[in-house]
Amino acid sequence: MEQIRILLADDHNILRDGMRLLLERQPGFVVVGEASDGREVLTLAQDQRPDVVVMDIAMPNLNGIEATRRIVDKHPATGVVILSMHHDESYVIRSLKAGARAYLLKDAVKGELIAAIQAVVQGRSFFSPKISKILQEDYVRTIELKNVEDSYDLLTDREREILQLVAEGKTNKEIAGELNLSMYTVDTHRSHILQKLNLHSVPELILYAVRKGIIS
Repeated sequence: MEQIRILLADDHNILRDGMRLLLERQPGFVVVGEASDGREVLTLAQDQRPDVVVMDIAMPNLNGIEATRRIVDKHPATGVVILSMHHDESYVIRSLKAGARAYLLKDAVKGELIAAIQAVVQGRSFFSPKISKILQEDYVRTIELKNVEDSYDLLTDREREILQLVAEGKTNKEIAGELNLSMYTVDTHRSHILQKLNLHSVPELILYAVRKGIIS
């Protein structure tokens, strides 16, 4: 079994030490480096080419969201798990737009971090259950306050199917193969989904899917 190479980025030494101990007890996991600020993590990502970076948002010199954007831009095969104290929706969507595939709160249980790393390596998204619950509650509250209909009802069965697959991280090619459709048809469905839901990017679509409980 190939080892999953992990880079830890957090400016708190005690937290990094705890994560290293936890992760290196996990079969198949190896921590290849630790960074205490945003610029250091860029250098280590370049040198070590980890499979996953576990990234804090609030770090000296360069924040974790900008560091994520630069790492994903330069090393698309590297997945980023955000581990943060911030549970605001704005931080979640900024992290997703930067290219992160998972978002956990720092009080997450140990198993969530392991599950997030495994999900990201497999190309899937992962959110702390607390984050999912907050987003779902906010969504329901918004629907009730604005007295609007849930636009999800506008989607066809096929569009709902493709919505879930896109949110799970599947490419157009993978979706086309799985559903026996042409890539053009999949792309057309994706455009219709974004239009009907008034979404403008895949990160927004992923966030919508979490709010709806379509993915977790």
